[in-house]
Amino acid sequence: MAKQGGLGEIESRHIDYIPLSERRGKIWRQGPFWFLGNFQPFTVAIGLTAPLVGVNMIWATVAAVLGVLFGTIFMAAHAAQGPRLGMPQMIQSRAQFGYVGVIVPLLASTFTFAAFLVVDTVILKVGINSLFGWNMNWTAVGLMVLTVLIAIYGHDWIHRVFIVLFWASLPFWILTTIGMATGHAGVDHIVPHLGFNWAGFFVMFTLAASYNITYAPYVSDYTRYLPNTTSQAGLIWSVFLGGSLSPIWLIPMGSWLGIYLGVGDSLSGLHNAGNHFIGGTGTALVILSTLALVATMGMGAYSGMLSIVTAIDSFRPVATGARARIITIVLLGAVSLYFGIAISTPSQAVYNALTIMLYILSPWTAINLMDFYFVRKEKFAITDMFRADGVYGRWGKNGLLVYFIGIAVEVPFMYLPNLYTSWGATQLQLVDISWVIGLIVSGVLYLALSRNIDRGAELKAIAESEATLAKNEEVR
Repeated sequence: MAKQGGLGEIESRHIDYIPLSERRGKIWRQGPFWFLGNFQPFTVAIGLTAPLVGVNMIWATVAAVLGVLFGTIFMAAHAAQGPRLGMPQMIQSRAQFGYVGVIVPLLASTFTFAAFLVVDTVILKVGINSLFGWNMNWTAVGLMVLTVLIAIYGHDWIHRVFIVLFWASLPFWILTTIGMATGHAGVDHIVPHLGFNWAGFFVMFTLAASYNITYAPYVSDYTRYLPNTTSQAGLIWSVFLGGSLSPIWLIPMGSWLGIYLGVGDSLSGLHNAGNHFIGGTGTALVILSTLALVATMGMGAYSGMLSIVTAIDSFRPVATGARARIITIVLLGAVSLYFGIAISTPSQAVYNALTIMLYILSPWTAINLMDFYFVRKEKFAITDMFRADGVYGRWGKNGLLVYFIGIAVEVPFMYLPNLYTSWGATQLQLVDISWVIGLIVSGVLYLALSRNIDRGAELKAIAESEATLAKNEEVR
């Protein structure tokens, strides 16, 4: 990327390996970056589910905290892959699934990115319409245009926008939270008959866990510009703390808004609560948090582009440069906008989207992390990731087999309200443990099957890859 970091520069790289000479990121930026990634209305919307599933404020908070902490373990573990391998998250999966076989998890990750764009659009257009009466369709169009622009400018601009919005919005989140905690944010409606039930508790736990697990396909996209000497422990902790603290804060806020204000969308709740405490606070928070969610949508569009380009590249090489990035981002934005306009029910959209993402990503994250930390132990032939005839082959039979088995064992325990109720969910009084089963089975099975990997051939390929990369660095 020429003149990397210039204010007017559009990122030129996409799925390329990032040379060491271009690695200039800082660990300290990762905490605020991932904090703001969850510091927006979507996170609050998760908490609104609590009264719908019959869980009171205390148990909703306990479930949210436990779920967030559990899910963020997987999210943060992926962060180390960026500086170690210097490439986007999903292209790394060629080591487990093969040069062409990676198309299978890429379908899952692309669905995740598009689903987030759609649901975010729904949340914002409904909330803005209820507050200001703006036309929902035109609001959706305007938000998607901003999303696409942020994604087009790329990696550095996404980081810049996140940092600015983090500091700009923080005071208003603090003020609104103080208003709620001190009883000065208004109590217009209290949902009766709330308490504890296992099904509702586990729904809240699952939604909170899935929220950060579904970030797993993103993470190393935004750590790959860090130097390869970056402290692995320091990076993982930075991402873990940033990614977990904001939802631990905001999901309970959403539960409070749903239980005590009876609101159906997060923007209206934040607006009413903030303004009831200090005039103008809620309005400012709505504006800044909307921009924060748009920035997060830009992050999703950027990572979605990387997944789509990786999929295309698996069949036909894609030249580096801004052109492929821009075309892909615009098309992804257009498709997401179409569905964002068509859907108009935020709560159901949030629940179903997050749950389906969790089903299809749990087996992948288990396979990917098991391979990185325990099978290949962070040693990969990087140049072979970009070759169809490389050491990882066209089809990674172990990875593909385990991925399909991982999803298959989830099916008997899945639960999607109004869509599918499995035998297992019925037996467990609608408690959905399918994704936990998928995680465990996929990780253990992949480790067991990986004993047949030809490590001798891989070690030779790794040595050749490192020599090639070192030679390329000298040329630079």
